[in-house]
Amino acid sequence: MKTCNMKRCAWVPENDQIYTVYHDTEWGVPVIDEHKICEMFFLETFQAGLSWITILKKREAFRKAFDDFDPSKIAKYDEQKIQELLLNPGIIRCQRKIRAAVKNAAVLLSIREEKGSFSEYLWSFSNHQRIVNMYNQSKTTSELSDRISADLKKRGMSFVGSITIYSYLQAIGIVNDHHTECFRYKVIEGAHND
Repeated sequence: MKTCNMKRCAWVPENDQIYTVYHDTEWGVPVIDEHKICEMFFLETFQAGLSWITILKKREAFRKAFDDFDPSKIAKYDEQKIQELLLNPGIIRCQRKIRAAVKNAAVLLSIREEKGSFSEYLWSFSNHQRIVNMYNQSKTTSELSDRISADLKKRGMSFVGSITIYSYLQAIGIVNDHHTECFRYKVIEGAHND
């Protein structure tokens, strides 16, 4: 995909290939695939308090360390595995986040059992409709992210505050926050309306 001289959202540093590729091919694209939904969920929870570029640069290492983001495997991590992860320089070695990932994986599995899939659970909050916002840098939460965050916390998850969930909803395309002048806004909306 040739993307030079195309107008992008203001948050994308034009000289950073990792960020531009992520923005141009993933961010805001509606995702229903369960594997991708889970991957982005775990990455977003590790991002809490950090920059997204830090996570993007460590994405492959995370995939390897966390069994390709398979919640059924992550939920079974024992203390030995947790200690192994704490020694892995390729990932974010925050003990609280690693332990939360194990706990969150178990909750995610219970949601799957209840709702059929984590994807179905998430999309049901917006009645399976995408929300088009037009990116606003000052907006970091919404009524939707507040509701999902509260429900996940009630179920026992951690690192799922409304800001993290709003970023997650943007990433998986439940919320389209591309600016209307961004070429991806037109591509995503055009594909959705076909």
